Amino acid sequence: MATLHSLALSSPFSSSLHKPRSYSVPCSIVHQSTNSSFNGQTLRMPCLRLRMVTQSSDMQMPVMMMLKPKIQFIQGTDEQTIPDVRLTKSRDGTNGMAIFTFDQPSVFDSSGEIGDITGFYMIDEEGVLQSVDVNAKFVNGKPSIIEAKYIMRSPREWDRFMRFMERYSNANGLQFIKK
Repeated sequence: MATLHSLALSSPFSSSLHKPRSYSVPCSIVHQSTNSSFNGQTLRMPCLRLRMVTQSSDMQMPVMMMLKPKIQFIQGTDEQTIPDVRLTKSRDGTNGMAIFTFDQPSVFDSSGEIGDITGFYMIDEEGVLQSVDVNAKFVNGKPSIIEAKYIMRSPREWDRFMRFMERYSNANGLQFIKK
């Protein structure tokens, strides 16, 4: 079993935000093999084609649109609480399960105003992974914990989930710990 834990780390990109930027992005920087810290497999990322935006000053610069990975219980409302995540995988690697535990999730603060919890949605630039296996735990009659399960039934679904988790963990300071 593996677990992701929250860490207070700054993004490696935050220090580069105040430096002058070069607007030409060589394909070799964008296209590279990256070792996933989750399963050790090599990921191949396609070369991104950057669209040039013309400004009134005749300066051209590429625009890269990257969607921050997020989790939602009500579509359109991002969950602010960072979950604890437990992963299991079958011995033959054909299927697995991720169990997300949210302690005092922010969805309880807004669900009365916005609507009911409709599922568990993991959203990134590749699309949406979703599950309806969502359970709330109550303490003294008030909701306190949400547990959501996401089941992966093929190696392809496992790889797609791991790509989402890599993006989500990088954006939210999670660390992978193998037990």
